[in-house]
Amino acid sequence: LTHTRAGVAVSAQKCGILPISQQSTFVLGSLAYHEYEGVAFRDDEKPRLQKDLGHANFLVLRNHGLLVCGKSIADAFLSMYTFENTCRIQLDAQAGGELTTVNPQIVTGVAQAMRVQTGGLGGAFAWPSLIRKLERTDPGYKT
Repeated sequence: LTHTRAGVAVSAQKCGILPISQQSTFVLGSLAYHEYEGVAFRDDEKPRLQKDLGHANFLVLRNHGLLVCGKSIADAFLSMYTFENTCRIQLDAQAGGELTTVNPQIVTGVAQAMRVQTGGLGGAFAWPSLIRKLERTDPGYKT
């Protein structure tokens, strides 16, 4: 769960995630929404969160932020990274003028295309290179 500026801003937009970038196509294939119910500390909200998430991997918590699910830490990290960038791109694009949208047929095929491209590895495809980069830039991260 994140409360980033871009994520909260898009969560407050009635339109939700728009099909306007390649990044958004990765999100839109597995996206759900949960209406704001106040601070999410109540046990009675859990079943509604689970129901709204369903089989999706990306959840916009309206007026609150973003949530992702993944089979691994790598999958969850890369999903959140993509989700956050989707929101940033959307806000930037909206500030720039009239938007063009991605063809819905392309959106539908993106998930399968990515499974083929990554050999079905999901986040594990990029995770090792991200760890190597982290070790170069901040070798003390493990402490």
